[in-house]
Amino acid sequence: MLLLFDIDGTLLDGATEAHRDALHEALRRVHGVDADRVGLSVSPAGRTDGDIARSILLDAGVSAARIDARADAVREACCQAYVRLCDSDLSAYVVPGMPETLSWLSGLDGMRLALVTGNYEPVARVKLRRAGIGHWFASGQGGFGSDSEDRAALPPLARRRAGTRGQPYPRERTVVIGDTPRDIACAHADGLRCIAVTTGRFGADRLSDADAVAGDAEGLRAALAELISRGPASCR
Repeated sequence: MLLLFDIDGTLLDGATEAHRDALHEALRRVHGVDADRVGLSVSPAGRTDGDIARSILLDAGVSAARIDARADAVREACCQAYVRLCDSDLSAYVVPGMPETLSWLSGLDGMRLALVTGNYEPVARVKLRRAGIGHWFASGQGGFGSDSEDRAALPPLARRRAGTRGQPYPRERTVVIGDTPRDIACAHADGLRCIAVTTGRFGADRLSDADAVAGDAEGLRAALAELISRGPASCR
């Protein structure tokens, strides 16, 4: 089974200020836009870094063509700034019980862990490494905001990277784990099951479209154990 984990609000609770500041610094350096003054007209929850950057820049009056032309430069500047701005120890932000759940999962035969996150990949890797949980997620796997601005494009990409001999990892054996309605939507768009967790900003009522909802890491472990016992299936 392939489990695709979100990061912010799912594996970590908080630890977003340096990430935000790094992206804002990148927008100042590349476009001369002060994101703190422009603000953001949409919620960033569940969005990719590139999508958030685009929304801020459009609100600032930057053309779509200019945003496209400089998207790589924004990504590179953000990742460079994040390494400098991020605290060296983010372990206090790890959701309680999540390391034990990841350890349990990694010990099960046939279980594969990967990431599906809106973070640019270098940001995601630094964030989890400094939180002390990065070793559970192999390089070369997953789907990231640096792969596409469209969150819905990330699970299919993660399945391709986890597949063998040109065949994507099977949908019926893939599960997305996240904390926002966008996590649920991107899972179901690819025909995948999703377990939502209320460890982020959304309560169970906002996550009711998920195939299961867990209140904490212990609840997630119970939901995963039930799902594993049922075997392969498509989303409802």
